[in-house]
Amino acid sequence: MSRILNFLESELKVVNVGVELFKDDLNKQDVPVAQVNFTPPAGGDVNSLMALDFLSDPMLKEKIDKANAEAVERIINSHPVLIGYDQAINVVPGMTKETIIHAGPPIEYKDMCGAMKGAVTGALVFEGLAENIEEADKVAASGKIKFSPCHEHDTVGSMAGVTSASMYMHIVKNKTYGNIAFTNLSEQLSKILRMGANDQSVIDRLIWMRDVLGPILKEAMEIAKEIDLRRLLSQALHMGDECHNRNVAGTTILIQALTPFILQTSFSEKDKVDVFNFVASSDYFSGPTWMAVSKCAMDAAHNIPYSTIVTTMCRNGVEFGIRLSGIGGNTWFTGPAQKVIGPMFAGFKPEDSGLDIGDSAITETFGIGGFAMATAPAIVSLVGGTVADAISYSEKMTEITTDLNPNVTIPLLNFRGIATGIDARKVLETGVKPVINTAIAHKDAGIGMIGAGITYPPMEVFQKAVIAMAEKYK
Repeated sequence: MSRILNFLESELKVVNVGVELFKDDLNKQDVPVAQVNFTPPAGGDVNSLMALDFLSDPMLKEKIDKANAEAVERIINSHPVLIGYDQAINVVPGMTKETIIHAGPPIEYKDMCGAMKGAVTGALVFEGLAENIEEADKVAASGKIKFSPCHEHDTVGSMAGVTSASMYMHIVKNKTYGNIAFTNLSEQLSKILRMGANDQSVIDRLIWMRDVLGPILKEAMEIAKEIDLRRLLSQALHMGDECHNRNVAGTTILIQALTPFILQTSFSEKDKVDVFNFVASSDYFSGPTWMAVSKCAMDAAHNIPYSTIVTTMCRNGVEFGIRLSGIGGNTWFTGPAQKVIGPMFAGFKPEDSGLDIGDSAITETFGIGGFAMATAPAIVSLVGGTVADAISYSEKMTEITTDLNPNVTIPLLNFRGIATGIDARKVLETGVKPVINTAIAHKDAGIGMIGAGITYPPMEVFQKAVIAMAEKYK
C-alpha cells in the first residue's frame, strides 16, 4: 500500500502519444508533458497495412531489398551528359505535328486546369494550328490533337509541361546505360507558356526561341559534342543551388560551358548577344537541364522486378501521379494534386493559386530540389520557411530513401550524399512524405507564375502503389 501512496504522491512525468488534447489539459494543470506525435503506418488504411505485411514476408522482402539495391545502384551510377539540342519533332519518341505532351499523369483536355489549358492553346497558336486562343480552345477540344504525358515520351516538362513539335529540346544521354531524356528550353520570365500565359508576347518569345536560340544551341553542341552534366550538377550544389528552384550557380556554369561553342557558331554577333542577354534575364536557364539529368537517371532504374523504388513523381494541376520501378511501364498511381504553401508575388492571394503542377518533381525523385535544400539556404526567401527548415528537409528525407548518392553531395551536411531512392514502403511505414519545392501558377489561363512554396504528394498514391505491388507478387 505504501508503494502505491508513494507513487500517487510523486511528481507526475507524462509522455503523451498522439492526440494533443490530453497534453493541453495536463498543461493547464501545470503538469509537464513530453509530446510524441504519432501517425499510424499507411495512414491507418487497412488494405495498405495488409499489403505492407505481405511485402514483409522474409523471402519476398529479400527479393525487394535486392531489387531496390539494384535500382539505387543504377541511379547512382548514371552519368548524364548533354549531347545536343533539336526540335521535338526530330527527337522525341511519338511526337507529331498534332501531338501535345504535357506534365503529370494522363489527362484529357476538358479536365485540364487553367494553366495547362492556357499553355495548350498558346502552343497551338505557336504551331500555326490555330489563328488565336479562342480558335485554339476549339481545336484542342475537337479530338484532332493527341495529348500524352511527357514521361511517356522520355521527356519532362516544368509546370504545365506543354511541349509541341517545333520546340527545341535538351538531348541528355546516360553514358552508363544508354537511355536518353529530353526537356524543352526555359522561357526565363514568369509570364510564360509553361505557367499558362499565352498572349502575343509569349508567342513571339517562343518564335524567337525556335528561330534563334534553339538553332544556336544546336550548332554549339554540334561543335562541343558533349558536356558532363553530372559534374556540373555537383558543382552547382556546392555553390549554393538545390537545382530545382534555385539555379544561380547552375545557370552560370552551364552558360560558361556553352559559351566557347556559341561563339564559334555561324550566327550573327547580334543573335549571339541576344542569346547571352536572354540567359542573363533569369537564373532559371539551367532548371530544365537538371530535370533532364534527373529523368535520365530515374529512367535507368525503372522496370526492375520487385523494386518498390519510386521512379516518377509528377503533377498535372489536377492529379499527382507516381510510377514504381517494380510495376514498370506506364502504370500510374494517382491522387488529388495538393496546394502549394508559400510566399505570393505582390497583388496575388492564396485563393488565386492553382494546385501543384509540373514534371519538375523529377528532381526530388532523384534527390535534389526539396531533398537538397540544405545546399541552398537562400531558397527560403523564395519558398518560405527558415534556414533550419531547409536543413531539416534534407535530413528528414533520409528516412524514406534507400541510400546516399556519393556523386552529388551536400557541403553543409559534411558532404553527405543526397538522399536517393524513395522507397514507397518507407513512406507508408513512417508517414513521412517526399518534400517538393515548386513554383505556383495562377489558377486561370493567361496569367503565369504568382509565387512559390512547399508541397507534398497525397499519401494515397503510395498506398495504391504498395497495394499494387502486393497484388502483383502474390
